Amino acid sequence: MNAIGLQLNDRGPRMDYLQILSILGLMAISVAFVYSATSVNELASEVVWFKQSYFKQIIWFSIGLSAASAVCTVDYHSLTRWSMVAYGLTVASLVLVLVVGRSVYGAKRWIDLGSFQFQPSEFAKLAFIMAQASFLSRPIDELRSTRIFWKSIGMMALPFLLIMKEPDLGSALVLLPTGLVMLYAAGTPRRYILQLLGAAGLLAFLFMAEVLYAPPKFRIHMQEYQVRRLLVYFGRNYADYFGPNAAEGERKKFQEQQFNDSHNVRQALIAVGSGGLLGKGWRQGQQNALGFLPQAGKHNDFIFSVIAEEKGFVGSVVVITLYAVILFSGIRIAGQARDRLGKLLAVGVVTLIFSHVFINIGMNIRMMPVTGVPLPLLSYGGSSVLGSLIAMGILQNIHMYRKAY
Repeated sequence: MNAIGLQLNDRGPRMDYLQILSILGLMAISVAFVYSATSVNELASEVVWFKQSYFKQIIWFSIGLSAASAVCTVDYHSLTRWSMVAYGLTVASLVLVLVVGRSVYGAKRWIDLGSFQFQPSEFAKLAFIMAQASFLSRPIDELRSTRIFWKSIGMMALPFLLIMKEPDLGSALVLLPTGLVMLYAAGTPRRYILQLLGAAGLLAFLFMAEVLYAPPKFRIHMQEYQVRRLLVYFGRNYADYFGPNAAEGERKKFQEQQFNDSHNVRQALIAVGSGGLLGKGWRQGQQNALGFLPQAGKHNDFIFSVIAEEKGFVGSVVVITLYAVILFSGIRIAGQARDRLGKLLAVGVVTLIFSHVFINIGMNIRMMPVTGVPLPLLSYGGSSVLGSLIAMGILQNIHMYRKAY
């Protein structure tokens, strides 16, 4: 019987090779277009090769692949035994970044470690998925308890609020669909989730109305740059919002500020639209080369715009297809998981990756406001690369230790 069981369990490939090929394809595209986005800058061309962004990206990919491989060597049940420890450590790091974090444009999101800036929120997402999956992989009868439901919401709310405090709206927002989809997949009564969504939707509507249309003395306090991003996204006039009774000269200043604030989104949209069918060619994009795309963000937040301009509609479809392969293979892995823990882990990772892709690409084509959410496996950045590859390692782990019947 044991021999038969082993044969059944070993049936099928140990690794999901199609997903791995898609991951490698995105990594190759990332290196090529991080190089394209940064090498057109004259100052960057004078930097020695091993200090340039594309080479650092290769280093991070190498470290990330090693970390993903290490994750695959241990059954995910053993990993999740430490999930609450990881959750606690990442929550502590989110508190720490608020105290000693490096401040950039008024936001504290990174802990400066010298040669590397550590972004705790990227790892808090993974720790949350592991802790939430472990917590929800309990008998269905227990999930009907409102106490269990609200404990799960509390586990999601704690990192959400700490990340919002940094502030990092984009990273905080991706926790919401991830947590809610995991609750649904676990078998939580649908009415709990619908009631929560209804209440959250009403609060979100009232919040937006308060921020955008309430008189100044009744407005909710937000960072000014966050308010400006919302005004740009919803097309509200700065002058009507900040100075409805201002003199003509002041109103012109508000209009100039609004034009400048919408520059990044406007240029990203131009870059995507100007690529045409086949693009202008690698390193030939004018929005990129002439500096219209934001210099500090075109190799991370706006990497999709660089790809769309230089490789056109075809290049964009290739990128979206590679993500689709990763996501659909992740859904298949969730369906083939040997237990509810594996299923919930896979569902959490797939939802997290999808949320990142949807928000980032939507941001580049003005479907979503600019929130600074990186594009997994494409955007430049050590924490993002490590987090994305560890997430891929978790999916492969679930696939490797599945049971086939």
